Amino acid sequence: MKQIDILQAMKGRRSIHLFKKERVSEELLKEIFTYASWAPTHYMKEPWNIKLYEQEGRNKLIDATIRSYQRLGMLKSDGSEKALKSIESIKHFLLEIPHHAVIYLPIEQDPVRYEEEYAAVCAFIQNTQLAAWKHGVGMLWTITPYMHDPQFLQEIGLHSDREKIAAVMQIGYPKKIPKRKERTPIEEKLEVIYK
Repeated sequence: MKQIDILQAMKGRRSIHLFKKERVSEELLKEIFTYASWAPTHYMKEPWNIKLYEQEGRNKLIDATIRSYQRLGMLKSDGSEKALKSIESIKHFLLEIPHHAVIYLPIEQDPVRYEEEYAAVCAFIQNTQLAAWKHGVGMLWTITPYMHDPQFLQEIGLHSDREKIAAVMQIGYPKKIPKRKERTPIEEKLEVIYK
């Protein structure tokens, strides 16, 4: 394993929007998710769960996504030529991405516990991105409207009253790495209280 400086990884990692067709091996993906599981977790609950869609399995997720977009009014479902072209365009775009990972967690009834669990899953997601970057694997952390569509959750085997999708990660080897965008100086975000 080559060494990577964690501080450089945090600054160097990019959200990837274009992926090569080459698949990431299942062994490497498992290794990435294993490293990610060292995220901080309250009471050692490890609330993260992953549904990984690849190869033909992507069609199940993509078809459920299209139906959700139609239900939500983001895509027309009138059978017109324009609607069919839009659907084919979205399918083609999503099929160009080698892997899609739905990251979800159980819903806690206690609001404080729920926030703790959600925060742990977000830490898991960031760890996933950093571990992937070490191996030259890129990701895009997406949050889209279909994640809040109960029927979408049902179609992919989840229950909206018991589980919450935190993100859908698009995963693959980067075709293009975006340029770095500078961050706001921390002095503009930091308030130090002395008394």
